[in-house]
Amino acid sequence: MTDHDRERDLELTRIIAASPRALWRCWTEPDLLRQWFCPAPYKVTRAEIDPRPGGIFLTAMQAPDGTDFDAEAGCVLEAEPDRRFTFTDALGPSFRPTGGGFMTGVITMEAVEGGTRYTARVRHATEADRQKHIDMGFHEGWGTAADQLAALAATLGD
Repeated sequence: MTDHDRERDLELTRIIAASPRALWRCWTEPDLLRQWFCPAPYKVTRAEIDPRPGGIFLTAMQAPDGTDFDAEAGCVLEAEPDRRFTFTDALGPSFRPTGGGFMTGVITMEAVEGGTRYTARVRHATEADRQKHIDMGFHEGWGTAADQLAALAATLGD
């Protein structure tokens, strides 16, 4: 079984000069997630995370012009501290189907010399959904957010 489907998945990998623990905290602590999760000048206005399988993963965002982007609650699928965090919008908390869904995010953190190999893999149901995410600015947006994550994680000293 291949882990990456080039037709439906998108991926971003970086070496970040911070520990896997610091990155884990940035993904699983709402106060930290709010500081980096969407590319500035957009901002996260609400974050709820219960980092355990079946737990809630919710972020609401706001554009610079004040337009709000509310999100329905997603579901944490996997939570291996300092290693792997997987969430989806296809399910809500307690694995309740949402009737839709756009993506599943698989975040991995691997200790390497100089920090952590950070990989964000975003899986989509269809090639059209993948293309929609590209058209929405996946590479620029997730890249900017990864830079913001790296800057914040470096301050945590974990």
